[in-house]
Amino acid sequence: MKKVLVTGANGFLGYYLVRQLLEKGFQVMATGKGECRLPWKEKTGFSYRVLDFTSSAEVKDALQSFQPDVIIHNGAITKADDCEQDKPKAWQTNVEGTRVLLETAQELSPFFIFISTDFVFDGIKGMYAEEDATGPVNYYGETKVAAEALVKAWPGDWSIIRTVLVYGRPHDSRDNILSFVKNKLEKQEKLSIYDDQLRTPTWVEDLAAGITAVTEKHATGIFHISGADKLTPYAMACALADHLSLDKTLIRKVNAEEFSQPAKRPPVTGFDLSKAKRELGYEPVSFAEGLRRSF
Repeated sequence: MKKVLVTGANGFLGYYLVRQLLEKGFQVMATGKGECRLPWKEKTGFSYRVLDFTSSAEVKDALQSFQPDVIIHNGAITKADDCEQDKPKAWQTNVEGTRVLLETAQELSPFFIFISTDFVFDGIKGMYAEEDATGPVNYYGETKVAAEALVKAWPGDWSIIRTVLVYGRPHDSRDNILSFVKNKLEKQEKLSIYDDQLRTPTWVEDLAAGITAVTEKHATGIFHISGADKLTPYAMACALADHLSLDKTLIRKVNAEEFSQPAKRPPVTGFDLSKAKRELGYEPVSFAEGLRRSF
């Protein structure tokens, strides 16, 4: 039974990822900054540890006690505006935290899987393949590019998994774009959503399955894991409103010029999934099906 250590396990993706890894028979040490919020405390093969992955002492102690075969580094500050507004904290968490994990793990040489983002790209052409040049337009993307470079330079086996705008049923009140929209509309509150950004939104269970497949197959290199349908956030929100029979007239369509945020967003991303389909057998559900299964 392979041992997998997961960072950021208390988060939205972490919940689904740990569940799928346990279902596949992996022994999992879930880690996070706070106390365990996962429901598998009594399940065979599951353990939890409070871990600050920016602390080399804490990481060393965790790795020596668990001896993982695989590290899935999912922990990060992922909100682009938060990164823009506190750049030192973003760098310390997203870049230095990755460096600490890599350097401390080098003696054990586990398979290192790093979760990254479409925000490493400039958003000019869209439908990016793994070999396309990066060029982030915000600080969150810059931290992920820097962390990716550390992973690529690591002497052990590694994989980088990039994804796009993850949605699905929230766990432990961890909102994503669609659960945020749902909560607002159920309260009859108006909201503004971008219609000038094109994405290939990713159902969270598809992403967890893609990461699990990389883990099972020991698939090295870069993989793009997302949905296949091209949608704007506004179109996603309207589809959710229709699905739940909520009032979509409360949703105001906006663009970046009239409704600015601290962090610039790449206008058009989305992924070419050819490699993931070919090498991992990855087949994402449609957005409509992901919506149906989530809400």
